[in-house]
Amino acid sequence: MYVLLRKLSQLRREIGLRAAAPGSLAIRHVDAGSCNGCEHELGATANPYYDMSRFGLSIAASPRHADVLLVTGPVTTRMRTALMRAYESMPEPRLVAALGNCAMGCSLLGLTTEQAGGVRDVLPVDLEIPGCPPTPETIAIALTSLIESRRR
Repeated sequence: MYVLLRKLSQLRREIGLRAAAPGSLAIRHVDAGSCNGCEHELGATANPYYDMSRFGLSIAASPRHADVLLVTGPVTTRMRTALMRAYESMPEPRLVAALGNCAMGCSLLGLTTEQAGGVRDVLPVDLEIPGCPPTPETIAIALTSLIESRRR
């Protein structure tokens, strides 16, 4: 196992992956009504190539253990209450990130009667990650900026 980890570390240096920054964030992801494009890219951030855990980013199973509420998709009327409940369950200081153009309220598809709008229309947003969908690298870089901003 030690040899494998040493080789992995060497490979990361060779391809120029950034080193981990000190600090960490626990992320609770909520799909508020997306097309699942952002979920696929978010899932890719955990694969061995992008490996968001090396940046100190991890997925939390409960909002009670999370630092960041990461929301994908436009907020639908049926998800609004659940999203608010997840936000209120988080400990202070809590951060909210809107992942993708839909979560930012841009180019929403579907019936407007079934949508509550973008995440900013429902919760205070600290970070917006644009893209349809954003790349795993963009997601990881944006979320690591939250670690750096919390340190200041």
